[in-house]
Amino acid sequence: MMVDYPTLAKTVAALVDGEDDAVALMATVACEVHHADDRFNWTGFYRVVAPEVLKIGPYQGGHGCLVIPFSRGVCGAAARLEQTQLVADVDAFPGHIACASSTRSELVLPVWNKAGQLIAVFDIDSDTPDAFTAEDADQMAKILKDVFDQV
Repeated sequence: MMVDYPTLAKTVAALVDGEDDAVALMATVACEVHHADDRFNWTGFYRVVAPEVLKIGPYQGGHGCLVIPFSRGVCGAAARLEQTQLVADVDAFPGHIACASSTRSELVLPVWNKAGQLIAVFDIDSDTPDAFTAEDADQMAKILKDVFDQV
């Protein structure tokens, strides 16, 4: 099953309408996105908690890494560069952190609040190589912007 992005966007918007607590928003997004597509085996947020430091936030799936410095891995690169990371083969990514040995590909998007501050990254992992497309990245970015413009 592939994501029906128009339906996912409407569902998330309805669920988070009027909410301005970032953790509540993250929990809702992680849950809805995780269950929207069979490619997604780990879906969640790493929150910016200190300069150059991400800590695990709300997620769905198996255990994740608890702390990720901006200097390491795909999530760190997304935070450091404030750019989406679309990684077809995590083993080919310099400095990849194997939080789950089964992960083959990743999509990680920066998350900003309405003031334009980086507050987190949104990480989607798949056990399938090359699981994500530019369309996935674009559609997820739109959903995240709509949701976190409330914070």
